[in-house]
Amino acid sequence: MKREPFFDNARLILIFLVVFGHVIQPLTEGSELLMVLYQFIYFFHMPAIILISGFFAKGSSEPAYLLKLLQKFIIPYIIFQTLYTAYYYFTTDSGWNVPLFEPHWSLWFLLSLCSWHLLLIIFKKMTPKMGLTIAVILGIAVGYIDQIGQMYSLSRTFVFFPFFLVGYWLSMDQLFKWKTFRYRLISLAVISVVLIGIILYPNIPSGWLFGSSSYASLDTGMLGGLIRGCVYLISFLLSFSLYVWIPRKQFILTQFGEQTLYVYLLHGIFIQFFREYNMIQINNGFDFIFVIVISLGIVLLLASHPVFISFQPIIELKTTGWKQRNEQLN
Repeated sequence: MKREPFFDNARLILIFLVVFGHVIQPLTEGSELLMVLYQFIYFFHMPAIILISGFFAKGSSEPAYLLKLLQKFIIPYIIFQTLYTAYYYFTTDSGWNVPLFEPHWSLWFLLSLCSWHLLLIIFKKMTPKMGLTIAVILGIAVGYIDQIGQMYSLSRTFVFFPFFLVGYWLSMDQLFKWKTFRYRLISLAVISVVLIGIILYPNIPSGWLFGSSSYASLDTGMLGGLIRGCVYLISFLLSFSLYVWIPRKQFILTQFGEQTLYVYLLHGIFIQFFREYNMIQINNGFDFIFVIVISLGIVLLLASHPVFISFQPIIELKTTGWKQRNEQLN
């Protein structure tokens, strides 16, 4: 089956936003402009990635498929959780006492992704309307339970599950029918309204966008569910506002969208190094452009073929990259 360039283009753009958002995060407290940009990115970049992940999900209950899920997500999670714990131990004073299933900041995605595939076995038997309704209710309700947080990535699993479900139920035609001039104008209006809203209300706690905090920890009572519902609406609108602009053509950089999981898992090495030694500063426009270039450079490096063949045995538990390389050399 021929690869659809749209998805690789989308993955490349979104993983760049992930890296860029992590690079600028320490600088947001001292800059209103960076905080606006940071919050805008966090409204949609992970929801949009998760939606694409759901698009390619199967929801199979076959034992062989379930075993494959464990190999694909849980084993790499354990490996990278251990590696990052060791990395932070030697580069910071955080110590070694990190629970195995309290994921380091970016590794939650692997635990949640495995859980979404398992939940899909149940939800795929429902109608899309019923399944999505239940998923949204669960995503809203989990915020009222203080005990559910980052452990096992339970909070994020339920909060972001609706995006995974929407992706699963979307067809190719449904996804692409929005790519018209009319909807692109609407998308610009949506983006403008959201940006204006963030500028007018810049003190929105970022915890609302992470999906890992209870309403009590966000100093919100019963209104927390209503706020999360609004966040859901904004995230869906911004995700599709991005999709209508992503081209379906193959470009020179499109191929780098094939290995975005490698970027996601490995970019924390650079981010922690930058943060520990306070290497990134933005004081003018040239600094801002430099940060964009650095972020893009990290993405292209970690999505490159040499990194792929080097880390495939750890991330995918495969050596097909090495075998293909040896065949080409021979």
